[in-house]
Amino acid sequence: MYYKNLFNLKNKVAVVTGAAGLLGKEFVRALSENGATVIAADIAKEKESKLNKFYGQLEAEVHFKHLDINKTKSISELINFADRNYKKIDIWVNSAYPKTKDWGVKLESIPVRSWQKNVDAHLNGYCFCCRAAAEYMKKKKSGGSIINLASIYGILGPDFSIYKNTNMTMPAAYSAIKGGIINFTRYLASYYGEYNVRVNCISPGGILDKQPKIFIKKYQDKTPLKRMAVKEDISGGVVYLASDSAKYVTGQNLVIDGGWSII
Repeated sequence: MYYKNLFNLKNKVAVVTGAAGLLGKEFVRALSENGATVIAADIAKEKESKLNKFYGQLEAEVHFKHLDINKTKSISELINFADRNYKKIDIWVNSAYPKTKDWGVKLESIPVRSWQKNVDAHLNGYCFCCRAAAEYMKKKKSGGSIINLASIYGILGPDFSIYKNTNMTMPAAYSAIKGGIINFTRYLASYYGEYNVRVNCISPGGILDKQPKIFIKKYQDKTPLKRMAVKEDISGGVVYLASDSAKYVTGQNLVIDGGWSII
């Protein structure tokens, strides 16, 4: 029964940042349904009661905890909570998506301070979380899996034609942030490999989320599988990288994009 149990996350403790988001919420469900105890972390305290109602329907144990990924004290408090209650963290998923209110302004119009705030909140927040999680796993000498959410726009230039006749665009800082996350993932994988701490990232393609019909049509036409991703498409990659199926996988960028990046 070796292969049947490879994806079993029973007795594993997972942290998911950005747990109130479109993908984060689904990652909590996926990890939970595969047996993990999950600490669902998010900055949105006001969503706690609604999320707890959702978590109550899941089979495994889930706890909501407030987390600001830009504050090292907040990260430490979450890790201390996990240590007090479970004595370990086996899986850490970074899926938070902080952004300023002017996110999406055209490149030539982005205020310097806005660019700095977005890079600081998103890229640096992921870096702080990764370092804290990896150091904790190293200290515990039990290894672990860290998974960062990147994007196809961390490895590709945007096709701006798909945004024409919509109010959408691909924010410039997003490319810089996600590209940085991908290469920092490689750095971490090399740095912590000797401690059996695996660090990988996932680069999703476009995810269906109430976009304009004209955009959806253009996106689908350009994608070999002829559809946008749904949130469940990305969750399978998280479960894989978190599980023993990927115990010899580190420093990789798993692209889940329906073939967008191959043409």
